[in-house]
Amino acid sequence: MAIKLSLAPVSYYWPKQKLLDFYHDVANSAIDIVYLGEVVCSKRLEMKFKDWMNLARQLKDSGKQVILSTMTLIEASSERSRLRRVCEQDEFMVEANDFGAIEILSQRGKSFITGNSINIYNQRSINILHKQGLKRWNLSVELGKEQLEILQDNRPEDLETEVMVWGRIPLAYSARCFTARSHNLPKDDCQFKCLDDPDGLLMKTRESQEFLCLNGIQTQSALTNNLIEELDSMQALNVDVVRINPQSQHTMQIIDAFSQVLSQEKPAKHFHQALESYAPTGLCDGYWFGEAGMSQTTTIPLKQVESA
Repeated sequence: MAIKLSLAPVSYYWPKQKLLDFYHDVANSAIDIVYLGEVVCSKRLEMKFKDWMNLARQLKDSGKQVILSTMTLIEASSERSRLRRVCEQDEFMVEANDFGAIEILSQRGKSFITGNSINIYNQRSINILHKQGLKRWNLSVELGKEQLEILQDNRPEDLETEVMVWGRIPLAYSARCFTARSHNLPKDDCQFKCLDDPDGLLMKTRESQEFLCLNGIQTQSALTNNLIEELDSMQALNVDVVRINPQSQHTMQIIDAFSQVLSQEKPAKHFHQALESYAPTGLCDGYWFGEAGMSQTTTIPLKQVESA
């Protein structure tokens, strides 16, 4: 079976019109599955619940499979109310990004998907969640090919596997807002500074090495994970879906590149230089190969690229 291409929810804070324009382009793209919703911060209210639902219906009408994503860190009662609203609607399947969402969905007898913030490290975890209604799981970002091969060996037949193949890696979440802190503002009066950083706020070491990216309460890698060279390996491992994390620029071109490789229209090496230019601060793939996450182990000689 052919691997499907999915688009993760936008993790950054973009103005409403920018989001609507972005998803208008997504509707006309080669993406098969679209995840929608705010997953990082409940203060990001450019899009209300009804706006997400209207957008989901429009994307469904354009032929996309739409999944509603829940927030990753639930703290306030208002956030629990929003969580219930997402989990209790019956139009779209839900991607659970914390165990509170899993509990609600399981109690209602609804199938669900787990995002890569749900740590699944062994077969026992898969089996437990599968009994509760798990239909597709995302490989934790710090795991790689070797661990995936082990987990795929005894996977339930009706369970799908999804792997992130492009984007800055979501590493951690905190109750503290790092973006507000960087502006000497309290979290409760952040003045929505995230709107100023459509791809997050880059953090460098004292040696000026690009190290992390701050996105509100979320910490990401500064480098962009790129596994376009590994799509054949994923096919051999029976991966069902590969995921692209959106960014403020070039997302449609990135989708097109992965789509052409998946459909075997062009080889991965054809897009090597283009994808390097689309990554804001460079590429990495270390986790997939069991190395440090910041490592880049896949390199293609320039002559090979030019001859593609």
